[in-house]
Amino acid sequence: MEELGAALVLMALAAAVLAGLYAVHLLLVVDREPLAADPFLSGHPPTEHAVSRYHVRWYAVTLLFLAFDMEMVFMFPWALVVADLGLAAVVEMFGFLAILLVGVLYAWREGALRWT
Repeated sequence: MEELGAALVLMALAAAVLAGLYAVHLLLVVDREPLAADPFLSGHPPTEHAVSRYHVRWYAVTLLFLAFDMEMVFMFPWALVVADLGLAAVVEMFGFLAILLVGVLYAWREGALRWT
């Protein structure tokens, strides 16, 4: 029963801290009026809607970026253990890079990187 009491005390303490922070915010707020300028485009008047559609070629560029971003996620830990694992780790990493290169060559062949 005392575990339940401790949990209830902790929840009450968290609620009190949250209510206190909210009260401090209400006391210190500078202006409650909305901003005259929108944050979209750094306050400049927008020429298009904020969630307008993008050209389809940006999706291919985004996927290429994510592929190479994931490459870095795998290469940083690999660089720490490559000396311990030896030649097998080097061969596996070059295999991984070859798969990524095949993806880039396919995207290049399909014209995903062509902007004209």
